[in-house]
Amino acid sequence: MLKRLLDYNDGEEMDIVVLIKNLQLRHNKKDNLYLAMQFGDGSGEIRGNYWDANHQDAATFSTGTIVELNGKREEYQGRPQIRIYSLRVVGPQEGYELDQFVKSAPEPIDEMKKEINSFLAQVQNPTWKSIVEYLLKKWGKRFYDYPAGKSNHHAVRGGLAFHTLSMLRDAKGLADNYEQINRSLLYAGCIVHDMGKVLELSGPVATQYTAEGNLVGHLVLIDEQIMLAAQDLGIDLESEDLLLLRHMVLSHHGRFEYGSPKLPALLEAELLHRIDDLDAAVYAVTNALQHTPKGEFTESLSSQENKRYYRPKNDPALDHSHHLE
Repeated sequence: MLKRLLDYNDGEEMDIVVLIKNLQLRHNKKDNLYLAMQFGDGSGEIRGNYWDANHQDAATFSTGTIVELNGKREEYQGRPQIRIYSLRVVGPQEGYELDQFVKSAPEPIDEMKKEINSFLAQVQNPTWKSIVEYLLKKWGKRFYDYPAGKSNHHAVRGGLAFHTLSMLRDAKGLADNYEQINRSLLYAGCIVHDMGKVLELSGPVATQYTAEGNLVGHLVLIDEQIMLAAQDLGIDLESEDLLLLRHMVLSHHGRFEYGSPKLPALLEAELLHRIDDLDAAVYAVTNALQHTPKGEFTESLSSQENKRYYRPKNDPALDHSHHLE
């Protein structure tokens, strides 16, 4: 069986076909150009630097290009990287498809779709239910295919739906424990809160931010989609029900410094923000731990204020959990 990118150990040389997931042309301390690259296949991602580069190299080895990578896996500052010996662009005649290099969420799409629909069936408010149904029908193909982010968390095919479903499961636990929670509003908010990412991101392969994503952002984009859905469905645009759902998505980042145009002003909006933050953190830390040897610390995680986490030598729950990326 052929080795994949993450099957190699430190010190092993490799000659492997991979996808360039991300690329940036940078200057080193001596002002020489190099390419900071992120390589990936179905097993995961590893970074590497292509030294003594030029602008032509940046054009040749661009994001989304399939390449033959010859190099050696090493560790640098506690993180794995590839020492690049050579790169060659793989031509279309060589039989490789982009889908071969995309990591998918750990649960099947059909099963996630069925469970999300079961949560939607529990939304009793007709305004919220009709809008969520409308948006799932309109954007469903992308919703179940797209990642939830470019790199920080759930950055895999189907990651957006997986993140949404994980949040719904957490929301159920909270609603079962606290009777004062409006379950319908919380479930509806969970399902649509990040749906604007189907417009903010380019897709699951070599994910980039779109012009809409960079200029507007997914919070405002989904608010616009909610209003367009309400208009098409003949819902009163000044109704309180519509206003509450809009507030859920516009406040779910929780803080102004995190890009939230409004702070949570509903109990359910506060919970949506905290569930979103919790699920992203659990995913990011778990993913890092799964790539860390037992008895050692993870690399510093930028999404978690550069904290490092220890992987216990005996941790059967983590050992038997779904491999995320």
